[in-house]
Amino acid sequence: MQRKAYVSGVAALLAALLAGCTGSSDDGGTTDGSNPGDSGTATAAAEPGRYDTLPEPCGVVGEDTLDSLLPGIKQITDEDQREKAYEGAPTLTYDTDRKVGCRWKVESTDATDHLFVDFERVVSYDTSVSDDSEAERLFAALLEAADLPEPTSTESVSAATGEGTTSADPSGSPSASSPASPSTSASSSPSASTSPSGSATSTDGATPAALQPRVLEDLGDEAFLDDKLSSSGSTAQQRKVTVAFRTSNVIVTIEYEEQPATVGAAPDSEEMQDRAQKLAAQLADELAE
Repeated sequence: MQRKAYVSGVAALLAALLAGCTGSSDDGGTTDGSNPGDSGTATAAAEPGRYDTLPEPCGVVGEDTLDSLLPGIKQITDEDQREKAYEGAPTLTYDTDRKVGCRWKVESTDATDHLFVDFERVVSYDTSVSDDSEAERLFAALLEAADLPEPTSTESVSAATGEGTTSADPSGSPSASSPASPSTSASSSPSASTSPSGSATSTDGATPAALQPRVLEDLGDEAFLDDKLSSSGSTAQQRKVTVAFRTSNVIVTIEYEEQPATVGAAPDSEEMQDRAQKLAAQLADELAE
């Protein structure tokens, strides 16, 4: 009986020692079952975008701006109809936290004008990709879809003075650009039409190249302008100017269209571009506040 008690005591002592070895952390061993190669730290999630809400789209364009973009709005004699025209019509959307828009349409004795403003807040569902990076990718797709023409030169033209600089075209041949240069007085782009009714030549000396579809500087983080002139048979030519820009994780798109009432007439490219860019600058400033 004494021998059995001794053996039982030894067995209990060995069991205790084994338990101590597997549970001890004094020797730097792990007790949580993690792999020896794991660092124990999780990868930091990508930064969220600056914006988590969007503005009310039909309220961001003031009446003075609408008077400029939609001249016929002041010709509406009925007060209720004029007020409704100022209010615009919100676009149908199923998630106002992600995408909102508003449309205006005004007919006058001279032309029919359309204005569309769209805001899209981009959210990345990949924790390793930031909202800004995802918005940048989507904006690049918009720019590619716009299919802007390649610039014929790297000229820098001042809209105020009409002064140009000597530069080289993509083939490497040097060319001197000037406001009256024949090489820049015509373009295959509709926005650079030299017809009297839709002339792209600025009265202040800017060359037609300055009004071609192009990437814009100093508007949001990145921006571009597109300008298309279309016609249907013998009807008046319709011009559509699009300005799109990105600020952090928000993409803003402005579409401004005009169709004159006079058959064969074409809207002025410079005037429409100027109005659309002014609105874009206003919206960019409001987002920055």
